[in-house]
Amino acid sequence: MPPTAVPRSAVSLARPGSDERRLPRTLHPMAWWVWALALATAVSRTNNPLLLMLVLAVLGYVITVRRTEAPWARGFKYYLYLALSVVAIRVIFRALFATGITPHDHFLFSLPHIPTPAWYAGIQLGGPVSLEALLSAAVDGLRLACMLCCIGAANTLANPKRALRVLPGALYELGVAVTVSISVAPQLVQSVQRVHRARRLRAGRTKGLRALRGIVVPVLEDALERSLRLAAAMDSRGYGRAGRATKGSRRLTGALLLLGMCGLCSGAYGLLDATAPKLLGLPSMATGALLCVAGLRLGGRRVTRTSYRPDPWRFEEWAVAGCGVLSAVLLFTDVGFNAAELNPSIYPLSWPTLPMVPAAAILLAGAAGFLAPPPLPVTGARPTPGAPVRPSEKATAT
Repeated sequence: MPPTAVPRSAVSLARPGSDERRLPRTLHPMAWWVWALALATAVSRTNNPLLLMLVLAVLGYVITVRRTEAPWARGFKYYLYLALSVVAIRVIFRALFATGITPHDHFLFSLPHIPTPAWYAGIQLGGPVSLEALLSAAVDGLRLACMLCCIGAANTLANPKRALRVLPGALYELGVAVTVSISVAPQLVQSVQRVHRARRLRAGRTKGLRALRGIVVPVLEDALERSLRLAAAMDSRGYGRAGRATKGSRRLTGALLLLGMCGLCSGAYGLLDATAPKLLGLPSMATGALLCVAGLRLGGRRVTRTSYRPDPWRFEEWAVAGCGVLSAVLLFTDVGFNAAELNPSIYPLSWPTLPMVPAAAILLAGAAGFLAPPPLPVTGARPTPGAPVRPSEKATAT
């Protein structure tokens, strides 16, 4: 193709009113993490089941339209399974460790009562279970499940290997360990699916203990091969080499980080406790943040790293991160709605109301689904008949 020629696919990409008007690219991983953590912060503010279900719907929409075909992008359903397990465990524990019911509660059933010793007073094993107690436990579990799903959305949308490149030098070793641990579960899931598919093609046994034994051994072998390749790649790139920092510099870095963490903890306590002194709140947190930044900068000097093709931070990154942050800010400001609507009471038992401003704030976080650029297409994927061909796909095909 001549350099001056314009492919027809580029014209279709610029067609207004379609999602193909923007060139596909990988969004900066920290933008997805800021968006997810801000949404998790907004979830911690409310106990309204309608708002929590709306958060799950927003997460599902954004993941559906903006996830890639990478191995780590297929694990969100396992976070949903974990979320359902959290809700179920919370309800079961509330039923087992009963706290008694009031005369106005709706009695459901009664479990066998187990007597406890005197030193274990205040905890009752078994006994009557009410509808209000189970609903309260389910809502509390749903809030924790939404937080877990927010973290799962960040792991699904953000490339963990690219997120490692933007960490400070002092956290490089820790970031490598976290990245490897995060990518283990999706890789194991991919290995199990690949081995199971191969056994089906070979007409092997797909059920029972014999099938489990035939799947576990190849999966463990594949995990061992992955670990050996990872160790060889890290060794060839000089991972684990000794730095140039002196013993005094390391001690100063540790002292700064330790004091900074103490300042952050005391500042968080001062902000949450209204009776705490004013110096224990925002000033303590600001001092702790400055000490942590100084410790990270000092510790990062001993780690020499280069970055090849750094991820850009453009308007799309600001828009995605801003949607999540603005959603959390709207829920914490209590402007335009009653704060009691965020945490409705189940006494008396009634259907919760849906406040408009918090609902709009959560829907604003869902705007990241169309503000983020389309994900990169899979190399070698067969295009859908009638769909416009992207320039990257056309270049790959030629």
